[in-house]
Amino acid sequence: MEALPAGIDTAFLTQALRLPGGACVREVEVQDARNTILSRIIRLRLHYDGAGDDAPPTLILKTRIPGPPQTGWNGGLQEAEFYRKVAAATPEGLLPRCFDAQATADGSEWHLLLEDLAGTHRIVTPWPLPPGVEEATRIVEARARFHAAWWDHPQLGVSVGKWAARSDLDGILERFGPKLARFAERLGDVLTPERRDLYERLLAQAHRLNERYHARRHLTIIHGDGHFWNCFLANNGEGVKFFDWDCWGIDAGADDLAYMIAMHWYPDRRRRYESGLLDRYHDTLLAHGVTGYDRQALQDDYRLAVLWRAMTPVWQAGIDLPPVIWWNNYERIMMAVDDLGCRDLLA
Repeated sequence: MEALPAGIDTAFLTQALRLPGGACVREVEVQDARNTILSRIIRLRLHYDGAGDDAPPTLILKTRIPGPPQTGWNGGLQEAEFYRKVAAATPEGLLPRCFDAQATADGSEWHLLLEDLAGTHRIVTPWPLPPGVEEATRIVEARARFHAAWWDHPQLGVSVGKWAARSDLDGILERFGPKLARFAERLGDVLTPERRDLYERLLAQAHRLNERYHARRHLTIIHGDGHFWNCFLANNGEGVKFFDWDCWGIDAGADDLAYMIAMHWYPDRRRRYESGLLDRYHDTLLAHGVTGYDRQALQDDYRLAVLWRAMTPVWQAGIDLPPVIWWNNYERIMMAVDDLGCRDLLA
């Protein structure tokens, strides 16, 4: 049986769960564990003394993969900050409940203690199969409710998240250049001159395009990795909960939609359902209090987000994600760029 991580014991769990009336966790064991690309997911089985029936029988402990701490990635630190600052002020029902979120200042050690949704929720489909349109609509509506809750929130960039300075883009572009060169070398003539030209023009005009962000209007908290498989659907059909918040930040909500739809759907399905899903997203924003943001503004943001997302497969290849991820993302996003006339934004 796998040993518990250091510091995760009955006393810690009793305190984290805030059990009432002297109740305590008597025993804890690892029920199962697995590694993802960037983290380790451990299901804990708990036994209590004096706890009521509502005490959770299992919990999810998310922490770093055993071994030397990863360098150049602060996702654990980022996600712990999300659950401490964002989740606590987000309307109920959109996120898993988090009982504890801790990270060292450098992000080398971290953990999250989350509710276990396995018995009440499910992943929409096995990756990479697309969800049905009804399920996709439920997810998009829930995403809109989350975005609306943080839309132009006064705490954005103050106590929640950080505003990027104009100069910060220079660092991003400087790091992207070598990634693109390696990407081009790796693909050879598979990277067509037209697509190479797209990247060069995007880099040349990045600061102009980024003025949309620096206007600091009609922005919200985005997931940043908001594909369809980073959410749980309730088995009873009454809810959606989003997880894996290690890439969250402040940006246009359309970025999550571009990543979800344009990056992950092939053209036939995307052309059939894309516009309707954007309509539903926009209707939900308005229904939850967003004003002054019309449907054309969403369309403009979506096209710009699709153009920016053309960079994502290059970043993914640059950190050695499997080609089955970045290659398919590359082909799909490039076809979306063409279909939506995103090159016109570079004129």
